[in-house]
Amino acid sequence: MTLKNRISLLVSLLFTILFGLASTLIFVLYSNFRKDEFRDRLEIKALSNIKLLVNVKEIDNQLLKMIDQNSINKLYDEKTLVFDSNYKLIYSSIDDAKIKWSIDDLKYLKKHKTFFKKQGNYEVYGVFYDTNDRDFYALISATDNFGQRRLLFLRYTLIVSYIFFTCICWVVTSITVKKLMSPLNTFHQKIKNINENNLDTRVESKSNKDEIDLIANEFNFMMDRIEISYQRQKEFTAHASHELRTPLSRITSQIENVIADTKTSNERKSFLKTILSDVNQLTELINSLLILSKIDNKKHESNEVHRMDEILFSAIENLNKSYPEFLILFEIEESDNIDTALEIKGNKNLLEIAISNVLKNACVYSDNKQAKVVISTQDNNLIISISNTGNTLKENEQKILFQPFMRGKNSKGTSGFGLGLRIVQRILTLHKANITYSIPEINTNLFQLFFHF
Repeated sequence: MTLKNRISLLVSLLFTILFGLASTLIFVLYSNFRKDEFRDRLEIKALSNIKLLVNVKEIDNQLLKMIDQNSINKLYDEKTLVFDSNYKLIYSSIDDAKIKWSIDDLKYLKKHKTFFKKQGNYEVYGVFYDTNDRDFYALISATDNFGQRRLLFLRYTLIVSYIFFTCICWVVTSITVKKLMSPLNTFHQKIKNINENNLDTRVESKSNKDEIDLIANEFNFMMDRIEISYQRQKEFTAHASHELRTPLSRITSQIENVIADTKTSNERKSFLKTILSDVNQLTELINSLLILSKIDNKKHESNEVHRMDEILFSAIENLNKSYPEFLILFEIEESDNIDTALEIKGNKNLLEIAISNVLKNACVYSDNKQAKVVISTQDNNLIISISNTGNTLKENEQKILFQPFMRGKNSKGTSGFGLGLRIVQRILTLHKANITYSIPEINTNLFQLFFHF
């Protein structure tokens, strides 16, 4: 899970839990408030009935019932019972509601003075009233329809509000976090696209001075140091390679002169030819390192348009001069946009080096010194397919095929340093192209170069 999604999830969950707890607390507090308020109403009603019945001599049971029936504060389904000290019922309201009671309830009242309990849909309040000469017990029950309706309304209001505002919170949090984290997405994309050809890439830093800006500033500072170090390394490689080429050229020239001398014995010529072969390989290695050190965007950027078939023919021609025993079979597939696809912007010399290296690699590692070249188009890509027959690479070797100095087991007995394909990949990356390796058939190696048009 990404950091953006994790933050959105945590914030949304936190709000959901807190809002749920707050809603629950509000409901519980209001429920207790309703209960206490209704109990107070029952208490007032019960005590008023007892006081009217006991203290006002002019009031008898019938008159009290009439007063109770026409009371302004009449409760829903109210039922009132009044008992004397002998637990004898001395007053009962005229409604049909019933109160379940027992002598134990009245004894409990005498001991604890009051109680409040629930009987089904009714709520019952009991009170003990003590006078100088007599004791009275009152039980009153009723249903708080109005309070229950308000409580039910509050419950549904809280549930709907909880669902609505939770959904709003999840959406708003996701949008807000996405907006706040957008600089990190830009940061990630720029870092992802950085390679040895664009080390001058920097992340834009705003003036907010937040954590993202601090990371961006430190990253830019780190890239400055890496770019300087990389440039120094390339300069050293280029200078060293250039300086080594001169003495090697002299050595090569001197050895060739000695070999050409008629006074040199055949035994010495054979020995010198072996040395000359090693010197030529060393020269090839240095030339490869020099090419690698010079490949970068600034020095080799070119908007000139070149035809890839012409570059390919030139590469084949140069390869045949150095290796006349190699045979290159050529084929071009017909398509409506082939002429447009063949026109590629780039550096002609570098593209020719890349094609030559792949062709040479295909011929050298083939079992018949042959390679087949097919030019085709697919999905707005010009594809140059170069295949040969021979030993193929294992899966673990294919993963590191384009790494410097990588040589597979099929290169045993073949001269080389494992830099050719690395040079090809660097050149193609410079031209926003790429190369792949596959094994379409048994003992068949296939390299494909993709150029977007």
